[in-house]
Amino acid sequence: MEFAVNHPILFLLSGIIVAIVLAQSVYFLVKAWRRGKEIGMPMDKLKRIVLSTAVFTIAPATAIVISVISLSKKLGIPLPWMRLSVVGAITYETPAAANALSAMGLEWAKVTSLTATQYVTVAAVMTLGIMTGIWLVPLVGKKLIGGMINLEKRDKKWGEIFSASLFLGMISAFLGYVFCDVSSVFHGDLSGLVAPLVMFVSAAMMGVCALALKKLGWRWMNDYALPISLLVGMVSAIPITAWLG
Repeated sequence: MEFAVNHPILFLLSGIIVAIVLAQSVYFLVKAWRRGKEIGMPMDKLKRIVLSTAVFTIAPATAIVISVISLSKKLGIPLPWMRLSVVGAITYETPAAANALSAMGLEWAKVTSLTATQYVTVAAVMTLGIMTGIWLVPLVGKKLIGGMINLEKRDKKWGEIFSASLFLGMISAFLGYVFCDVSSVFHGDLSGLVAPLVMFVSAAMMGVCALALKKLGWRWMNDYALPISLLVGMVSAIPITAWLG
């Protein structure tokens, strides 16, 4: 049987995992509804909560759909669909897949098809790598948060600096991935500028969304700023790539 990244068996296996995640969501939704009735919450308030939650779930879901589409050209639909339905994010999945392909001597931008061995390797890196965070949380999460709280109690300013440093450290890792190919410009290859320019367009769009939220009072923009910025950034990659040749 010839391997294909969109084989029905892969859809079936991914669908089972997604179904389990959806079942958990429904379970906790029912538990929350029953608990709300037990503590005497009015029925109309419960309905408003469910409706507003459902509406504002569309925003992150839109970002996830965009991410699945962006990864599907290389990895097919089942694997990105499964990954981004559990604990995945495009900011992790793309670098993880690209690094796995790089270790096998392939370039993410030039890959058009994958063998079964390459696909399994990429899937293993994407799934096993992200699980590290899940394992570390119960082991070091409580001590780390406790240490940060104690630091803030002793010196609030340094506590804020430490929290900001952790966040900036995480962002720096992704920025390194964005700018890693910029040096190709010195060799006459302008393709290394595509990622930074797309990032700047997305950042500018996020700024526009922030202004709309602050100046115009569009509170809904708070939930839709991320998918809007993602979509604008991805669309901008087409003319930017054409412009740079």
